[in-house]
Amino acid sequence: MSLTIPSPSAATSPSVDPGTAAEPRATAVPGNTAEPRTYQVRTFGCQMNVHDSERMAGLLEEAGYVPADGEVADVVVFNTCAVRENADNKLYGNLGQLRQVKEANPSMQIAVGGCLAQKDRETIVKKAPWVDAVFGTHNVGALPALLNRARHNNEAQLEILESLDVFPSTLPTKRDSVYAGWVSISVGCNNTCTFCIVPSLRGKEKDRRPGEILAEIQALVDDGAVEVTLLGQNVNSYGVEFGDRQAFSKLLRACGEIEGLERVRFTSPHPAAFTDDVIDAMAETHNAMPQLHMPLQSGSDKVLKDMRRSYRSSKFLGILDKVRERIPHAAITTDIIVGFPGETEEDFQATLDVVEKSRFASAFTFQYSKRPGTPAADLPGQLPKSVVQERYERLTALQDRIAAEENVKQLGRKVEVLVTAQSGRKAGETHRLSGRSKDQRLVHFSVPDGAETPRPGDFVTVTITEAAAFHLVADPAAPEDYILRRSRAGDAWDRSQADSCGVPAAGAASGKAGVSLGMPSLPVRRA
Repeated sequence: MSLTIPSPSAATSPSVDPGTAAEPRATAVPGNTAEPRTYQVRTFGCQMNVHDSERMAGLLEEAGYVPADGEVADVVVFNTCAVRENADNKLYGNLGQLRQVKEANPSMQIAVGGCLAQKDRETIVKKAPWVDAVFGTHNVGALPALLNRARHNNEAQLEILESLDVFPSTLPTKRDSVYAGWVSISVGCNNTCTFCIVPSLRGKEKDRRPGEILAEIQALVDDGAVEVTLLGQNVNSYGVEFGDRQAFSKLLRACGEIEGLERVRFTSPHPAAFTDDVIDAMAETHNAMPQLHMPLQSGSDKVLKDMRRSYRSSKFLGILDKVRERIPHAAITTDIIVGFPGETEEDFQATLDVVEKSRFASAFTFQYSKRPGTPAADLPGQLPKSVVQERYERLTALQDRIAAEENVKQLGRKVEVLVTAQSGRKAGETHRLSGRSKDQRLVHFSVPDGAETPRPGDFVTVTITEAAAFHLVADPAAPEDYILRRSRAGDAWDRSQADSCGVPAAGAASGKAGVSLGMPSLPVRRA
């Protein structure tokens, strides 16, 4: 499907056939020919959306746009999510805020992509006729051309495809950091969970060939990355499309052969398809990290059946037991939905019981969100908001207690931390830096007087001295309690900073700077 919808405010002008439109370049606006057009990508939603946004930024930069630096951008792109009910309000609220900005600057362009664009389609242009381009999850690569056509024709451009146009990983990428990155191994999903709209928006699962994935990982490592996260809607069903049910465990083991790749993670698996060969690969591959995100959704077997989640709580707990038997210090995280239609107090108590037994390091906890177009939206027993809220608060209180108890067990442990560019909210007061341990726990640490300060991408080994529910603290008492290991990723960080300032880095190799790589992170909880 490819449609062009005239904007209500469009001036009368000849139309250009989309098939013959010239390749877009981000030329300057009239009267300001010396400056290229600037862009900003605003991302809502999951890791897949974050990864797609990196592609959008790469496409725009290849077309000649430059990142906006603090000012209002010439082009603002919204990469949207449709999983939660408030996604619509968030998008249209943001679009409303930009309406006056665009009225004052008619050359500004606004584009909307992602899952909500795939779902709402023409509705976006009807509700916000000042939007210039709408594109879906299957044609991210069309963004520059749509902006170009909208500017040339003075018409809003809507292009929604029903199947994947080009696999996203073949598109240019502007990643967010130099030390770690997402690597997509598949797109789409073959599951039919009744609460989830993703399969209808992203389509059936499409797997990349292993050689393509490993080549992308090697390219990231060559540019300085030391960590990758393998990304898919259901990573452990990877390979079914080309007839190899152990393809994912083989891929993990192959990652262990890549010299210079120090950390490998993946998200998200599905409990129904999670097999022992994957657990063995995690335990036996030196750079596979002792961390697993395993979505529970509900601890009630009745609710799991209503969700069409093809496992039961006993199988879920059995997987956790096997993982911890092979990887004793593994940190396990999860997703949980509260208030699914028909959930009784007994069902909710079953969820609390499984959470207590599972001892999650952290959890993404969600209040059920009714999404039109999903089977669950038509189920009887939709619960009142007050009931869902009360259960949500009880669940988060339980999980917060467990997370704090599990973090206390880390006291006195020596951990190796990959230093990140992001610091904690109180970094200005505490003067601590931040990073992630091998099990993905967030660690804030201080640098002893006289010790060398690490760069993002370097590694430090420190002893945990304090623990809270959502982070750990390491304050070395002496220089010998702090071990710094400078890395290729830290060198790449230096080069990227020098390149952005136009100043050569001392000792840095000349030539093309490394690509920016998206740093995967796992927030502890989101309402």
